Amino acid sequence: MNQKPAPLLRFGASVSLVGLIALCLVWELWLAPLRPGGSYLVLKVIPLLFPLRGVLKGDLYTLQWSAMLILLYFMEGVVRAWSDPAPMSVLMACVEILFSTVFYLCAIFYLRPAKKQAKRLAALEKERLAQAALTTKEHRTTEPAP
Repeated sequence: MNQKPAPLLRFGASVSLVGLIALCLVWELWLAPLRPGGSYLVLKVIPLLFPLRGVLKGDLYTLQWSAMLILLYFMEGVVRAWSDPAPMSVLMACVEILFSTVFYLCAIFYLRPAKKQAKRLAALEKERLAQAALTTKEHRTTEPAP
């Protein structure tokens, strides 16, 4: 049984990542920056650009590490939703929480079939190696002594 990753989950991860990038830019430059005219917090978008190409292509390795990266944005959203006094900033933080949660769930469930298949292949390889070792041991014991 060879399950393929669902394209809808890849699409969900891609859309939420692009949405998070756009949200961070708009949030820190125009809608609710910490300082009028924009803030250096807009630089937080740079780490999101590194996995963008791999996520759009559906690369499994990129989705694995970017799922861990996205948790930083989830934490930032929670902290700012809880502590920021500006209502617009709280709204932006809630949207950041939403985008990061959607990305995380889509990435994890997209990777799930590949992880199951890797475990299955590892178990088969382990069984094959055990069988080969047993065959070699039997061959040595049945050989006549010189």
